[in-house]
Parts: sequence; C-alpha cells; structure tokens
Amino acid sequence: MTKTNHAPSTAPTSTSRQRWMLLVTVSAGLLLITLDNSILYTALPTLTAEIGASPSQGLWIINAYPLVMAGLLLGAGTLGDRVGHQRMFLIGLVIFAAASLVAAFAPNPGVLIAGRALLAVGAASMMPATLALIRMAFTVERERNIAIAVWGSIALVGSALGPIVGGALLEHFWWGSVFLVNVPVAIVALLVMLKVAPRNDPDPSKSWDLISSVQVMVAMVGLVLALKEVTKPGPSWPVVLAALVAAAIGAATFTRRQTRLDQPLLDFSIFRTKAFSAGILAAAFAMFASGGIQLVTSQRFQLVEGLSPLEAGALVAAVAVGALPTGLLGGAFLHVVGLRTLIGGGLALSAAGVVVTVSTFQSGLGWMITGLVLTGMGLGASMSVASTAIVGNVPPRRAGMASSLEEVSYEFGSLTAVALLGSMLTAIYTSTIALPPGAPAEAGKSISGALSSGASEPGILEAAFKAFDHGYSVVMVIVAAVLAVGAVLTTSLLWRYGPGSASSSYDSGH
Repeated sequence: MTKTNHAPSTAPTSTSRQRWMLLVTVSAGLLLITLDNSILYTALPTLTAEIGASPSQGLWIINAYPLVMAGLLLGAGTLGDRVGHQRMFLIGLVIFAAASLVAAFAPNPGVLIAGRALLAVGAASMMPATLALIRMAFTVERERNIAIAVWGSIALVGSALGPIVGGALLEHFWWGSVFLVNVPVAIVALLVMLKVAPRNDPDPSKSWDLISSVQVMVAMVGLVLALKEVTKPGPSWPVVLAALVAAAIGAATFTRRQTRLDQPLLDFSIFRTKAFSAGILAAAFAMFASGGIQLVTSQRFQLVEGLSPLEAGALVAAVAVGALPTGLLGGAFLHVVGLRTLIGGGLALSAAGVVVTVSTFQSGLGWMITGLVLTGMGLGASMSVASTAIVGNVPPRRAGMASSLEEVSYEFGSLTAVALLGSMLTAIYTSTIALPPGAPAEAGKSISGALSSGASEPGILEAAFKAFDHGYSVVMVIVAAVLAVGAVLTTSLLWRYGPGSASSSYDSGH
C-alpha cells in the first residue's frame, strides 16, 4: 500500500521575538495547569467548610483534577499530532476557562468535583502542546535547552506558588476566586497564541485511540482507589481488592493493545534509552515530593500553628524560591555539568532539604524555611533538565508521545502524593491520638473535628496537635526516603551522562 505523506508543516516562528513570546504564552498556560494542581492545598480547609464537603469529598476535589488529566494525557499528545498542537492548545484554553467558571460557582461538592474533572480535560489538551510547540519553535540546541529549562521551572514553580496564590485570594475573596482567576489569563494567552504560534497543520495520517486512553484511566483510578482505601483507618479489603483488580485489568489490556496498534499511544521501546527513563523518573519523584510537602505542610501550619491561608502559602512558597534560580541555571549550564549531576544530584539535595525541614519544624521557622529552600533548589535543578533528557532522547516522530509521558509522570507523582500521603496523615492521626476521658468522638476522627469540638479543652487540643505532628513527621520522612531512592536510581541510569557529555541523542528536527 502506498502511503500519502501528510507530514505537518512545522516551520519555526520567523523572529526571535515571536519565539520568546511563544514561550511566555505556553508558560502562562502551563502555569495555570500547575497552579490548579496545588492552589487548593491552602484553600481546602476553608473550601470544605463553606461548601459542606466531607473529608473524603475534600480529597476527591483535589484528586479529580490530576487523576482525569493523567488518564487523558497520552491520548491528548497523539491527538495533538493529528489535529495540530496549536489547535489543541487553543481548545484546551477554552475548556479550561469554561470549567473554571463551573468550579467557581459550584453549589455543592458534586458539581465542584465535576468542574475539577472538566478542568483536567482542558489541561490535558494544553499540556502536551506546550512542550511540542517549544520543540518546533526553538531549533538551536542551546536556545532550546534554555527554553525547556524555563518550561520545567514553570512546572515546579507553578506548583509551589499554588498555595500562596490560593491563600492570598482567600484573604480578600470567597473560595471560588481560586478558580475564577484562571479566566482572564486564559483569554490573554489565547489571543497571543493566535499571533505567535508556529504553523502546525493537521496530519490525518496520525491515529488517535480512545480505547487506550480509557484503559489507562481505569488502571490509574483503580490504583488510586486502592492507595486511598488501604491507607485510611479501617480499610475495606474487598474495595482494595476490587480496585487492584480493575487497575491490573486496565494495565494489562492497555499493554496488550499497544503491541497490536500500528501507531500505539505508548511505544515501550523508548524506555530502553536510559536518559529518557531517568527523566521520566525524575519528573515523577520531583512532583511527588513537591505535592506531598506542600499539602501536608500548608495544612499543618494552618491547623496546628494557626497560620492564615496566606501565611501558610507564603511558608511553602520557600520551595519555589529555591527552585527558580537552580531551574534557570540548570538549562543554561547543562552542556557543562551534564544530566547526571543535575538530576541525580538535585534529587539528593532535595532529600537532604526535607531532612532539615522535618528535623526543625517544631524549633522555629528559620531552619525549616532553610530546609524548604534547599529542597526547592534540588527539585529545580532536576526538573530544569528532565524535559531535555526526555524529548531529546527519543526520535522526533515520538516527541509528542514523549511529552505526554513526561506530563503523565508529573500528574502521577502529584496524584499519588495527595492520595497516599494525605490518607496516611489522617490514618496516623486517628491511630495514635490519645484523647482524655470524655472527649467527643469527632476529635479522634480528624484534627478539624478536634478544633471544632475541643476548642475550650486544652487536653483535647494538646493530644490532637501531638498526633498530627507525629503523622506529619512520618510523612515527611517518607518523602525524604522517596527522594533518596530517586537520586540513586537516576544517578545509576545517568552514569555515562556526567560533566561535558551530550544530553540529547537526536537533533531538533520535528
């Protein structure tokens, strides 16, 4: 059979100004996506109280977004190859703005969860397009490394700034403002993108497989349900078993289907490249740590120390303060220091930063902030070049697939952090709290229950704070251990990518 060549036109933007304006525009879209991953961390106590959400609904309000996005990302990247990445970005912006309005004015938890799921559809449409458009526009390797480093830094900084943006909005507005703020940014980004995006015509020869996307989502939903159930007090083991069976069926059918498709959503052979695999792992480990640290730290300092949402957000923003300079410098000096130093060394530094944080959080904010800044420095260094390791070490025809995989690893890292660490924190609290005789039952179920039912009883609050701090310490130690494992794994995979080594196996042709 003779194949017609429908290769899309991907001419670079004509001027340097247009290229950098494109970077600003896709970074704005990426900033919206990553902010919405973490903006509810400081808003959650206020939001759940005002909308009447249960603790379980509160976690689903957070989890619906990364869960749906992770399930759609692989398919969205391939769909972008077919219909054009510029078009996917614009469609995603429109959906994201509309979903933000739904979430902002949601009358109940169910509608809010649905709005968060719709936000994820828009985000999944945009996210693979952001990196694909950068790859098309920046054809000079050194310039492209810097652009990708900015992109990677925005991903981490946006996640780190989410809590402070949420806190600042709650200081002056109602909880829906944390969603409504997306709308004007999306409108401006849409208008600018129409002027600066490189030409990217549809390619009808590319296929898109909805069934594979559904199979991935089934696998992820099952895994997350199992994690949430097994880590909560009194888990239902039949539910855990059913969720694991669903996850296994989804993963198995997806894997088998990919081997039979001419154009699979996921070609497993790309994992044979060690630099690619290291980049995927680095993205997942970094976002797991970032999401977990921000979630539990912002809650601890609001509920135990009595900080406002804005104050708690400012505290965890220390991660962003550390991440931004190392993120930008990482891309600029990648050709000198190499992938191994930045990824493996960065994860090791972040593990040390978490150890400092958890060792000093009860002794004053000075050392704790130092620990958070160190953590951010390590995460910024790793994330700044993880994208280069990923998209630079697959054939150009697999660039969309590689971009989607990277973003799946981002979302899966954040998703598992919230599902696992959030549930674990609650489970440790309920299993270790030692309440005085006669204390209300609500105080033993959650620290929020203790604060509302034992406000006039120092013994109840002392027991609640002690149990919560114990859970916080355990969770942070787990984060440090995960980062240490990530440092060892990525350093091993990148052993030949030391100072002065090439970071990419392929040129920029798309």
